[in-house]
Amino acid sequence: MVKPLAFKGDKKSKKRKHANPENNHDDGTSTAVTTTGTAAATAEEDDSWVTAETPTDITGPIILALPSTTPTCIACDANGKVFASELENIVEKDLATSEPHDVRQLQGSPWTVGKSVFSPKGYNCNKLHMLRVAAVNRYLGCDKFGILSATREAISPEESFICISSPDVPGTFNIQTAREKFLAITEVDTIRSTTTSACEIRGDAEIISFNTTFRIRMQARFKPRLKASKESKAREKISRKELEEVVGRRLEDDEVRRLKRARREGDYHETILDVRVKGKHDKFAS
Repeated sequence: MVKPLAFKGDKKSKKRKHANPENNHDDGTSTAVTTTGTAAATAEEDDSWVTAETPTDITGPIILALPSTTPTCIACDANGKVFASELENIVEKDLATSEPHDVRQLQGSPWTVGKSVFSPKGYNCNKLHMLRVAAVNRYLGCDKFGILSATREAISPEESFICISSPDVPGTFNIQTAREKFLAITEVDTIRSTTTSACEIRGDAEIISFNTTFRIRMQARFKPRLKASKESKAREKISRKELEEVVGRRLEDDEVRRLKRARREGDYHETILDVRVKGKHDKFAS
């Protein structure tokens, strides 16, 4: 389900949840299901921002943070003009902590369906990204002169980019255009310049350098590995008391560990039955 974007400092509305007595069962399994469901829902609603580490991470709302002296990111005005927007939500100018504060800074990154591309310079295989600018609902593009804009609703090669992981700085990318050039910044002399932008962004760099190295920030709930990790923790998150209620007796430490491991590995219900049977056998043996 598509959810509205939330910025830092926004108040969150809390939804009231009502318990349904008809869903309660004597074996206590409903408690475990509720715990897992709540944790999974929390992971889905995580609106914090994290750094994309590989090209396959890049999906959902993102910001393209630039390697400028003043922390900035790519943004776009109502006319589709691309400029460098200063980042306000950042800790000690560290781009790895940056978050957007303006909808003009946001890009959306869907994959190309069924398309796989090899970089001509021998880098790893990367899929094409189309960056849809949220402010104007148009695609970010780069023309033959290296000028960036967001004025087109349809996708062409000019609106297609390849994100190549930087070999020197982990968690950063070099963004290549369809003409085998790279997006790069050029620092502007703010004393002589009449614009408020601290740097110029173009798409005509011939070689990879510090100025072509971008950091991509994205919402945590869209990051595949982080999402899988949270789902795994959600399955594991169950208390000893809840396990004992499900089994119907006090559990030994090794039994608790066994059941928690079973929740992670997917054979939880079979293990519950085994532990219950073992408990009955122990009772008759004594």
